[in-house]
Amino acid sequence: MLFFGIILSMYGGGFSTVPAYLADIFGTQFVGAIHGRLLTAWSTAGIVGPVVVNYIREAQLNAGVPRELVYDFTMYILAGMLVVGFPCNFLVRPLASHWFMKPGEVAALQARSHAAAIVTPGSMGIGRWQLNATSILAWLAVGIPIAWGVWITLKSAFVLFK
Repeated sequence: MLFFGIILSMYGGGFSTVPAYLADIFGTQFVGAIHGRLLTAWSTAGIVGPVVVNYIREAQLNAGVPRELVYDFTMYILAGMLVVGFPCNFLVRPLASHWFMKPGEVAALQARSHAAAIVTPGSMGIGRWQLNATSILAWLAVGIPIAWGVWITLKSAFVLFK
């Protein structure tokens, strides 16, 4: 339990060092895009992981395993994943320097990106404050589920303050 408490207390601090770690491994030019992919993988694991744990739990219950022992097998699987992941972290090495962009290449890419941003407008009216039917539908597709989630959360939280 002590080790769990220590690991849990370091979660935010360790997670905040990820962009610097990615920059050390891959260079700074595309660290934002790489970090976005890492966050996507992390959030996918955050959704898929509990689903797998619940699936294993249900399989254990259906197999007749007593309720108090149902998570034993799951914890062994998770411990095995940690055992596999620990040496994998030590196998990660920085990219060889020949893969990094030279300063001239970075400047040329940034100049092309800047020129393209001036010529092409933002998508869905972003950056120009122009709303058309497509952008309104896109904002509604995003805004309605977010508004519904906020409403449900506030309604559930309000019960706590009665």
